[in-house]
Amino acid sequence: MANNTKGRRDFMGMALGGFTALGGIGALYAMKRTWDPLPSVKAAGFTTIDLKDVQDNVLVTEKWRGKPIFVLKQSKEMVAKAQNEIGKNGKKSINRLIKIGDNYYMVAVGLCTHLGCIPGYNPEKEDFLCACHGGMYDATANVTKAPPPRGLDIPPFKIDGTKLVLGEAGPEYKKMLADGTTLAV
Repeated sequence: MANNTKGRRDFMGMALGGFTALGGIGALYAMKRTWDPLPSVKAAGFTTIDLKDVQDNVLVTEKWRGKPIFVLKQSKEMVAKAQNEIGKNGKKSINRLIKIGDNYYMVAVGLCTHLGCIPGYNPEKEDFLCACHGGMYDATANVTKAPPPRGLDIPPFKIDGTKLVLGEAGPEYKKMLADGTTLAV
């Protein structure tokens, strides 16, 4: 009987040790999961927008890092107007547009540079109106009526064929930063 008790004690010790090890592994796994960034945070770093189906003068709104991103394909008339127009910053409006293939696009963070409200787009007038304090922007996101201090900010982007990758600073974006077309976002 003494051997039977010793064997049972050994078995109980090994079983308790096994359950403790499994519990420890489970706790370590749970701790690792809490330290990992959420999937939504991982996905927020880069956003890819395929522009091949975007229509002229139709505002497309995407989300990047929790901010609305406005994409507006310019019609031929809008491009001609932008080539002749000088913004309040003294630069041609065409400089704010992104050329992909034969098309031009306005891409901007959809937050007013005055107080961060979201401006609404009017396709008939081809302009944006911020309802908070009456600020206005043209179709290239240049300020046309104060109080906004500057045009809508352009997010970092890289061109990949007909796709725009937001969150990665390509050569076109770096040029816009260097010549003062936009501020870093």
